[in-house]
Amino acid sequence: MIRVLLADDQPLVRTGFRMILDAEPDIAVAGEAGDGADAVRQCSSLRPDVAVLDIRMPVVDGIAATRQIAAGGLARVLVLTTFHLDEYVIAALRAGASGFLLKDVDAAKLAEAIRVIAAGNAIVDPAVTRRMLDHFTRQSAAAREGTEPDGACRERLGRLTERELDVLTLVARGLSNAEIAAELVVTETTVKTHVHHLLTKLGTRDRVQLVIFAYDAGLARSPS
Repeated sequence: MIRVLLADDQPLVRTGFRMILDAEPDIAVAGEAGDGADAVRQCSSLRPDVAVLDIRMPVVDGIAATRQIAAGGLARVLVLTTFHLDEYVIAALRAGASGFLLKDVDAAKLAEAIRVIAAGNAIVDPAVTRRMLDHFTRQSAAAREGTEPDGACRERLGRLTERELDVLTLVARGLSNAEIAAELVVTETTVKTHVHHLLTKLGTRDRVQLVIFAYDAGLARSPS
């Protein structure tokens, strides 16, 4: 049974998510929180497998709560937001979230995302990732113009083969393994192997962190 903590400052939202998840045979809602501070406290006492957090919460926001939960190993975090270009999403991922979805996600996708994260993987909606990267690359284009990755990024990039760099760039664009395989004309199994090598060589925890690294290294560019 996957135990979940729901954290949102709107009781009706929590009730709706609880109804969705309680209908799943392998998921149980272990608790609810109305703010980030309470979410951290409940994760500490209940030790759920996954904490589903809204970004915008009172007392302690979802970013700070994510950072505390992830740093303490209290649960893996799935961030939900009503804003697909929310400037706080990237901060939540840097804080240690294992993925993010929009709040209007359908019931089946929400349940599947929780299963993926509970299994130790990451969930990044490709379409949302593309829009997010487009937003942030446009926002910082002037600041990044003519700049190079810092020394640490260059050193880590130097560990990669040319094909691994290709895969990393496509991961950063939000493509799925199947889409990357079609783009590079290789099998999906080959892509999975490259992604595994990327995680190992770059010392990243999951696919979400690969996207963040690529963004920091200047590789994350939305498709034209």
